[in-house]
Amino acid sequence: MGLAYTVDTPIKVARFGISSVISIIEDRLVEMMRSHYYPTINKEYFPISTHEEDYRAKRITDYLNLVNIIVQAQVEKLKRAAFEAGSEIVKYFEMLPDDSTLKQLYLQMMGASNQPDKKRMEDYLRTQIRPGSIDVNIMTKTDRNNYSSDGELLEDGSDAVAALRGYAKSSLTNSSVVFSAGMNPRLYNYLEKCNEFDVNEDGGFTKKVIIKVSDYRSALIQGKFLAKKGIWVSEFRIESGLNCGGHAFATDGYLMGPILEEFKSNKQELIDTLFEIYNAALLKKNNQKFIYPPRMVFSAQGGIGTYDEDDFLHRHYNIESTGWGTPFLLVPEATTVDEPTLKLLCAAKEKDVVLSRNSPLGVRLHYLKGTTAENEKLLRIKNGKPGSPCTEKHLGFNTEFTKEPICTASHKYQKIKIAQLQSLNLPEPEYKRQLNDVLGKECLCVGLSNAAAINYKQTFIKKLTAVTICPGPNIANFSKVVSLQTMTDHIYGRKNIVTNANRPHMFIAELHLYIDYLKEQLEEDTSTGQFAKKKKYYVSFYQNLREGIMYYRRLPGISPTDRNLFVKALYYAGVELDSLNYQYEINNI
Repeated sequence: MGLAYTVDTPIKVARFGISSVISIIEDRLVEMMRSHYYPTINKEYFPISTHEEDYRAKRITDYLNLVNIIVQAQVEKLKRAAFEAGSEIVKYFEMLPDDSTLKQLYLQMMGASNQPDKKRMEDYLRTQIRPGSIDVNIMTKTDRNNYSSDGELLEDGSDAVAALRGYAKSSLTNSSVVFSAGMNPRLYNYLEKCNEFDVNEDGGFTKKVIIKVSDYRSALIQGKFLAKKGIWVSEFRIESGLNCGGHAFATDGYLMGPILEEFKSNKQELIDTLFEIYNAALLKKNNQKFIYPPRMVFSAQGGIGTYDEDDFLHRHYNIESTGWGTPFLLVPEATTVDEPTLKLLCAAKEKDVVLSRNSPLGVRLHYLKGTTAENEKLLRIKNGKPGSPCTEKHLGFNTEFTKEPICTASHKYQKIKIAQLQSLNLPEPEYKRQLNDVLGKECLCVGLSNAAAINYKQTFIKKLTAVTICPGPNIANFSKVVSLQTMTDHIYGRKNIVTNANRPHMFIAELHLYIDYLKEQLEEDTSTGQFAKKKKYYVSFYQNLREGIMYYRRLPGISPTDRNLFVKALYYAGVELDSLNYQYEINNI
């Protein structure tokens, strides 16, 4: 969800049993949050200076410990609260799904007239309160090298490795690190050194590993890599390649439904394959061996917007948990969004969320137009000073013009790159295309951190206050700020807060995103003469989408009220896809 938006979400929601994920790569933001939260618990804040050895990891460890302390105190207070209207303990149980055993017992207790029985049930319910897990995210691509003051490469000092070390040394338990954006061998190799991820005496894990993937093959490859090192993946988090917030990792036309079907069909085979490798590694590592594999969870996220969709994922694909991200940006009780950006989110329509090229990582990024960061970027371009001051350097990987890696969103890079483009005498359309690509890059380190600075009246970077936000396309279907309880009521089917009456099913929405993506690529490669070279790729992409449509036509379980609309939407999507095929002669065999 971005850096600032969930940086303190556990403090807001964990006591209610809701799990959330903190992005920990931006240590300056983490340090700012330390300075904000220590006074709230009447403790003195001691800065961790950038001059301290391993300061990144230390900042992260201490902040996670601080969050844990705050959450544990909140939980104890909640457990002691009275079962009366408006109390947090009542809110905890009322937000549970209606088919929860605890919810049923709570309702029974609230209706009980016999005081001894009521007291007995109250006492039991208090013992069953569990906080949501405090998880962390490390985007594996954000792993810049770091150097000592003498210019020596710091061993195990890269951004992602330092963040992992900071998490591993924290006091968090029943917690997970979520790796996203693909495999990073250096990071995964370091994971092997962290005994905090080893199995416990009871066969469980104090700290677990979650891998975010967009297809089955990625899960198998990354799972095997880690299993060989004696690391068990406790969860594969399956995310839509395009119907998601933030960075988007498109598949080659493979749609979410068929991908989930592949996981469903091969679930046991995947578990058995990884368990065999994992067991052999454990035996070699510490002469330990399991009889049964540790638990492995399969979850899904990306564009879920209704109870029916969520329920279908659980029922049909045997998904054990689902992730709702983008809609929670409209829940101030859960996420940290500044007021002007919150208003933009509420007003956002489909056209306002674009699959941009704005990320310096070179990965496509869903991006909300009209933000203060976009306005600032356009003003700099207008004034002849494109690019941003690069204070954080987390995304500095480009060595096209410099020995030291720099960020493509920086003023330094854009000035040199534009001068190069001007010297090449390119045809005007090609020059404009490349120029727009350069100018589009935006500073994410600061832009994705500033919402917290604004909300808590802190200073992140002096004189840099612009905000970037990267919701998924699903934000266009929600337009009202709501309470945490209202959002959970929506998720569990007790209310409906979708404001777009014409919202398509999540599978249809993703299908159209892929067709639009294909169309964009075809137009670009045709105009630059690259189509013939990539013909094989386009044939495969088209065929995968066609097979996805056929799969959805046979898909059982879509509710009868939606079935006709679903089938009709598939028909029109197929017509649009075939039109592209005819226009560009993709599959003319």
